[in-house]
Formats: sequence, C-alpha cells, structure tokens
Amino acid sequence: MINSALMNVMVKAARRAGRSLKRDLGEIENLQVSMKGPANFVSLADKRAEEMLYMDLNKARPGYGFLGEEGGNRDGTDKSHTWIVDPLDGTTNFLHGIPQFAVSIGLAREGQVIAGLIYNPANDELYMAEKGSGAFLNDTRLRVAGRKQLNECVIACGLPHIGRGDFELSRNEMAALQPKVAGLRRFGAASLDLAFVAAGRLDGYWERNLQPWDIAAGLILIKEAGGTVGDINGGDVLTTGNVVAGNEFVHGALTKILRPLTK
Repeated sequence: MINSALMNVMVKAARRAGRSLKRDLGEIENLQVSMKGPANFVSLADKRAEEMLYMDLNKARPGYGFLGEEGGNRDGTDKSHTWIVDPLDGTTNFLHGIPQFAVSIGLAREGQVIAGLIYNPANDELYMAEKGSGAFLNDTRLRVAGRKQLNECVIACGLPHIGRGDFELSRNEMAALQPKVAGLRRFGAASLDLAFVAAGRLDGYWERNLQPWDIAAGLILIKEAGGTVGDINGGDVLTTGNVVAGNEFVHGALTKILRPLTK
C-alpha cells in the first residue's frame, strides 16, 4: 500500500464517507415503494457524503481548492492544488441497491492529477495511486492486463440514457466494436470501470461526456498500473470527458476504431 501522509488523508476521508453511504445503502430496500422516496433519499446521501469529504480534506489540507459533483467549484487560497471529488459515483446503481458504486477522490497539482483513490464501501475495495508510487487494490500491486489481441479482450463502456448522450453515435460504436471483441460490459460507475482496467479485470474502457470527478482518480490509477488513458480524439481528457483506456495496444486499437466515428 501507499503510506504517504497525503494518501492517509485521502483514505481516512473516503472511509468515513463510505461508512455513511453503506448505512444508507441498507435503507434503500425500505424505500423502493416509490420513485420519489428513494430518489430524494439518494440525493441527500450524495450531498451528505460530499460535505463529509470536503470537511475532512479541507481540515487536512487547508486552502486546497475543491471541485465536487454536488457543490461545484470551491476556490481555495492555494491555487496550485485542487481536490476533484465524486462522493457517489454510480448513483443509479445505488438507487437500485446494486453494490457497484464508489467514492472517488483525485488531487490535481497545476492541472495534473498526482494522486487518486476510488473506494467501494459495499465490498471494501480500496484502489489508490500516487504519482511515482504505483497503483494498489488494498495491499495488492496493480498492473493492467497484457492481452494484445482485441478478440480476446473484454471492454467496458458507457451507454446513453434519457436526457443524456448521443444514441446514434453509441449505436455506431457498438456496431463497430461488437464483432471485434470477446465481450462488452456496462457496469454504471465510470470510476470503477477505470479501476477495473488498472486491476486487469477489464482490458479496456471507453465512454464519452464524462465529468472531471468521474475520471480524475482513475486516470492516475491506470497510468501507475502501466496503462494508457486519454481522450478519444487526442485532446485533454479532463476537459472533454471522452475517455479511452487500456494497455498500450488496447488503447491504440480502440482509439483507431472510435476516433473516425466522432461527428
């Protein structure tokens, strides 16, 4: 594991917020009688977790900026450091009691992510990475999968849904990739998809129109696990949110297929 002072701060904050979310997950089953009830409940759980994270991280590193999914951007006096936080990635999974969700914390210095943590409190899996120190799942060092034949690879993706995404583009991407890969998966939590690539559970992953808090921690995880991650069209992935990831071969192969489909 990484036992730096910085990572200890991140782990402590993530675990405290995670305990709150795990308790809330236990209540979801009792709220399935109506959509309004569970949806409102999850919104409160989300906001409560973000405030916990903000309080803990700000106490440990006063002055750092904070960019969160719920509260937006909170400027700090230290203009070179920014926490990039998703308190509950995989909200729809959480709403339905599906234990595939995570707390995601990234730290950017001068615009570059230097540390990341992704924690699933449902199964106590803690992924962490710090620049130059490698990537870990709990006590295990991570490496991306080494497959170099796309037809042997399992690839994860995002799918558009009501009110979000380009349905036609998604169908074209599926049509282009399905005949070439061993399988496609859609798990519903971008941070964990990236963590699974870092852990070698998935060979690759792509998704469009993500937010910085969805991907910041996953970027450093994959890089420190020996993988390649970037923007589908070669831009700044934190800005565009169009991510493609895998080992060097898979990243290149996916990019070659996906890039021409971009409108």
